[in-house]
Amino acid sequence: YWDDIPEAIVIGINQSGSRRADTYADDIQYFPSKSGKNFFDFIGAELFPFINSTFRTTNFNVIAGHDLTANFANFYLFKDRPLFQAYINLSPDLSPQMAGRLYQALGSTGSQKWFYLATASNDVAELKRSIEQLHLQLNTIDNDNLHYTFDNFDKPFHYSLVAHAIPRALEQIFAAYKPINLEEYEELKTDDSSPLAYLNKKYGTIKNLYGVNLPVRLNDFLAVGKAIEHKENWDELEKLGELALEQDPDSMLGSYYLAKSLEERGKTKKAMRMYESAYDKKEAGFITADFMIRKAELIKKDFGY
Repeated sequence: YWDDIPEAIVIGINQSGSRRADTYADDIQYFPSKSGKNFFDFIGAELFPFINSTFRTTNFNVIAGHDLTANFANFYLFKDRPLFQAYINLSPDLSPQMAGRLYQALGSTGSQKWFYLATASNDVAELKRSIEQLHLQLNTIDNDNLHYTFDNFDKPFHYSLVAHAIPRALEQIFAAYKPINLEEYEELKTDDSSPLAYLNKKYGTIKNLYGVNLPVRLNDFLAVGKAIEHKENWDELEKLGELALEQDPDSMLGSYYLAKSLEERGKTKKAMRMYESAYDKKEAGFITADFMIRKAELIKKDFGY
C-alpha cells in the first residue's frame, strides 16, 4: 500500500468445515454460545496473546468478516474493552438484535472506532435489505468518535464485492496515516493556518490513533516546507529545519531549511556557511550536493564573500 497504511500483520483463520460451528450463537440472547463461544475466546485468549508475544505489535487492531463471520466479528465491539478498533463488515448476515446493539455501541463509544459496511446491487436480496436498514440506522449516529463508511457497489454480487470493499475499507480506516496529498498541500498554501502545526498534529494523530511513532516522511517535510516558503514565514521554516535536523542530522534537509531561513532574513553569510556545511550530507529529494553548492555560490557572487 505504498505507505498508505502502517506495517501490518495479516492473519487469516481457516474455518473450512467449521464456519457455522465457529459462529454459533444461541437463539435466546443471540450471543456466541457453545462452539461459537469457544471460537470467540480462542481469538481473544489464545491467538492475540500469541501474536503479541511473538511479533512487534501495537494496540490498533482491525477485524474483517464476510457473511456469517462479519456478523460474528461485531460481537467483539460489545466487550467492555474491545479487542478491535476497526470493523469491516462485508455483506454481513445479521443476527437478531445485532442492528440495535450496533447502533447503541457505536453511538455511545467513548473511544475512536471505525465501522465499514458494504453490500452490492447483486448481493443476496435478504442480506441486502437488512444491511440497507442497518445503514439507515447507523447513518443517524452523531458521535465524533465514530468513523462510519457505507458502500453499495454497483454490479458485484455477494462474493465479488469483497475485492471492491477491502481496499475502500482500508483507505477509510487509515485515512489519517497517508502522506500529505496535493489537495492538502494546496490548502496549506492558501489558508491561514500554520503548515508546521498541521504537520505536528498529523503525526500526533498517527501516534494516538494507530500507536505508531512514525518519523516524518520526506514527502511531508517537502510539502510543508514548500507551503511555508510560499507563505514566506521564515521563522517557521527555521523551526521546520530544526525538526528535520533533530530527526536526521545526517540529511541535507534540515540544513537547507535553516540556510534558506537565514538567507531570506538577510543573514547571508550564515546562510552561505550553512549551505556549505551540508555538502557531504545525505541528499533529500531535490536537495542535492550540487543544489547546495549552487546556493552557496550565488550568495558569494551576490555579496562578494
